[in-house]
Amino acid sequence: MAVSYNKLWKLLIDKKISRADLRRMAGISPNTMTKIIRDEEVTLTVLGKICETLNADIGDIVEYVGATHQEDFQ
Repeated sequence: MAVSYNKLWKLLIDKKISRADLRRMAGISPNTMTKIIRDEEVTLTVLGKICETLNADIGDIVEYVGATHQEDFQ
């Protein structure tokens, strides 16, 4: 599955929250944050923690992109 977290990064900029602050506030491990930075899959539990922390919907932080589009992000 190919996912993009570009929406998450834009939301963090809008809310003036750093990646490190999000990780601490949501209780996400450094390894999991690295997966998100690399546009890798994470569990729905992690996405739920992020949504609760940012008061956002899952569609506000992650987007499914087809496998062909994933190459464009790398």
